[in-house]
Amino acid sequence: MSLAVKQPPAADRVYSHVKQGVLDRRYEGGTLLTEGELAEAVGVSRTPVREALLRLEVEGLIRLYPKKGAMVLPVSAQEIADVVETRMLVEEHAVRKAVPASAGLVARLQELLDRQKAEAAAGDLAAAAVTDRCFHATIVRDGGNEILARLYDQLRDRQLRMGVAIMHAHPDRIAKSLTEHEEILDALRAGDADRAVELVHRHVDWFAHLARGEVR
Repeated sequence: MSLAVKQPPAADRVYSHVKQGVLDRRYEGGTLLTEGELAEAVGVSRTPVREALLRLEVEGLIRLYPKKGAMVLPVSAQEIADVVETRMLVEEHAVRKAVPASAGLVARLQELLDRQKAEAAAGDLAAAAVTDRCFHATIVRDGGNEILARLYDQLRDRQLRMGVAIMHAHPDRIAKSLTEHEEILDALRAGDADRAVELVHRHVDWFAHLARGEVR
């Protein structure tokens, strides 16, 4: 006799459905989501929809409008600037601490770089954005500072959402990102901490220029 697979709670299913839709841009910034539409899409009542939307509002992904629904918040220039500033502080420290890089770290980063290249070649920008973020998170976690790793993990959803939006708006950026990842990995492999920090700064600083409207 087969056992039925237990589904996650209804509110969790709605939460995951909407969040993934926002991150992979099925729900673009400015989209108005209604409780009825979401309840029908996930196959639940409206009560868990409201619970899920409240969680997403706390995370800054949507804004609730009573009796109307929820609007997906667009990625703002200020949000990009805040994420860039935090990334710069954490990643420059982490990459310097990663030198001399262990064979395990180098192998893991090479694996992620190869995966991102394959995803980019296949045109899967959402997957490429996830792998891009994993590349940097792997370096941060390698430093062994759990507080910094958790801080960096808190940026995850914002980074993924920004990454997909930026790749769509600047399709040439993914090729440049792959080249810069290759250079960062080469510097780590060579044990050149100063070069690795310089490369990370240049890589992340591009997003700062974007936030200031200096990228066309």
